[in-house]
Amino acid sequence: MLSFTRWKATLILVAVFATMMLAAPNIMPQSWVDKLPRAMRTHMTLGLDLQGGVHLMLQVDSDEVRRSMLENLRDDVRRVLRDNRLQVQNLGFQGNSVVVRLREGQNADLALTELRKIPQLIGGAFSTSGQYDFDVSRQGDSFVVAATEAGIRDKVSRAVTQSIEVVRRRIDQLGTTEPVIQRQGIDRILLQVPGERDPQRLKTIIGQTAKLEFRMVDQSVTAEQALSGRPPADSVILYEEVKEGNRVVQQVPYVIQRRVIVSGEELVDAQAAFNAQQAEWVVNFRFNSSGGRKFAQATTENVNRPFAIILDNKVVSAPVIREPILGGSGQISGRFTAESSANLALLLRAGALPAPLTVVEERTVGASLGQDSITSGTRAAIIGSIFVLIYIFATYGLFGLFANIAVIVNVVMMFGLLSLIGATLTLPGIAGIVLTVGMAVDSNVLIFERIREEVRSGRSVIASIDGGFTKAMGTIMDANITQLITCVILFYLGTGPVKGFALTLGLGIITTMFTAITFTRYLVVIWLRLFKPARVPM
Repeated sequence: MLSFTRWKATLILVAVFATMMLAAPNIMPQSWVDKLPRAMRTHMTLGLDLQGGVHLMLQVDSDEVRRSMLENLRDDVRRVLRDNRLQVQNLGFQGNSVVVRLREGQNADLALTELRKIPQLIGGAFSTSGQYDFDVSRQGDSFVVAATEAGIRDKVSRAVTQSIEVVRRRIDQLGTTEPVIQRQGIDRILLQVPGERDPQRLKTIIGQTAKLEFRMVDQSVTAEQALSGRPPADSVILYEEVKEGNRVVQQVPYVIQRRVIVSGEELVDAQAAFNAQQAEWVVNFRFNSSGGRKFAQATTENVNRPFAIILDNKVVSAPVIREPILGGSGQISGRFTAESSANLALLLRAGALPAPLTVVEERTVGASLGQDSITSGTRAAIIGSIFVLIYIFATYGLFGLFANIAVIVNVVMMFGLLSLIGATLTLPGIAGIVLTVGMAVDSNVLIFERIREEVRSGRSVIASIDGGFTKAMGTIMDANITQLITCVILFYLGTGPVKGFALTLGLGIITTMFTAITFTRYLVVIWLRLFKPARVPM
C-alpha cells in the first residue's frame, strides 16, 4: 500500500495540477482570463439565487394545441376525400372529433378505407404502446375521425419539447449565458435566467408566438362588405393595429385568403435595419431555396395585387406587389421602433412557438439579494472549514496537517471539475461543498484511527501506517459508494436546486475518495522517505 511507482506519482501530481489550472480562472481578473487559451477559460456560473435574475414558470396552451391538431385533421380528411373524388356534404367539428358526411351516391366503403389510413402509430415504428393518435368509425351515413386521449397527450408533449427548443434559441439570441430551461410535468416549462434585469422584456420575447405568414389579400369583396355580411369561404377578416406608443388607436380590417403562400418556417435569416429612404425601421428577411421559389412564383403571378404579412394572426402590413421579387429576400415594414424591429428579427430567427405560452409563476431575485447570499454562504463555508482544519490539526498533529492539505486540494479539485463541465453554482451547491469538506475529513479520521489501533498493538511505523490505510479502505469505499448512488438518484430524479446539490456532492465524493485514499497516502509516503521516523506522531 505504501509503494508508489514513478508513473503513479506522476499521475497523482498531474491530476492535482490540472484541476488547479481549471479552477484558477474563477479567482482571476477577467482581463487575465481573456489572455488565456480558449480551452483554459473554464469557470463556474453563479446561479439565479447568487447573482439575481428572473424565474418564470410557463404553461403551454394545451387547448390551442388540441385546436390546431383538429384543424390539421380536418384538412387531412378533406384532402383524402378530394384525392379519391368523393364529394362532401358536411364537414365540421364535434368535441375532439371531425365529422364528415358524404353526398348521396358516394362510395362509402372507399371513404372508410381511405380515412382509416389517416391515424398514425404514436411513437412511430418504435412505438411500445401500440396506440394510435386517431380513431375512425362510421355512424350511419357519417364518418367520425376522433382524436384519442393518448394522441392529444402525445401532441401536447411534443409541443412542450418544441417550445423548449424555441425558448432556448430566443434566450441564446439575447446573449444570456447558462439559462435553466426544463420541462415541468406534462405541459409546463421552468425558465431561470441568471443576471436578467428586465423581466418584462423577457416575457415579451418568450410570450410571443411569432407565427409569420405571407398570404394574398382577397379583393373579391371589400372589408366593409365582408364585415356587414360574411367573408368568402376561403378567406378571413384580420386586422392591422395602428398604435400611438403602446396604445392601439385604430384597427384596420383586411380580407385575407386562408391559403399561406410562404410561412416563417422557411426563413433562414432576419435582421433589423433602418430604411433611409422611408426613414423608418424595418426587418430584412431571407428565405431558404424552397421559400424563395414559392415567394418568387407568388409575386410573379400577382403583380399589382396586395399581399399581407401576418404575424400571430395580425396584419403587420399589406403592400402592393410592384414587380416580381426573385431574390428570395424582402423587407417587412410596419411602424416599427428600433427596439420592436430588433425584437421581431430575433423572434423570426428563433422560430415560432407551436402554441402560446402563459406565465403562471414569476419571481425576480434582485442582484443585492444574490450578493447577500454569496457573502453569507462564503462566510459560512470559510468559518466552518477553518474550525474543521483547526480541530483536525489539534487532534492528529502532523497527520492532521496532511489531512488538511488533502482537504484543501479536495475543494480545489472539486472547483476544477465543476468549472470543466461549466456547472452553475447555487446556494445548495455551496452546501454540497461544505458537506464535502466534512466527508473528506471523516475519511481521514477513519484512516488515522486505524493507524492508532495498529500502533497500540505494537507494530512498527511502516506496518502501522500501511495497516491503517489498508483496513480503512473498505469502510471508506462502502460509505462513499452508497452516498454516490444516492447522488445519482437525486440528480436524475431531482430538479433545480436539488440537482445542483446532487452534482456538487457527487463530484465531492469522487474527489474525496481520490484525496483520502491516494493523495494523503502519497504525502505520508514522502514524509516517511524523507524523515524515516522512529514512531508515529499522533
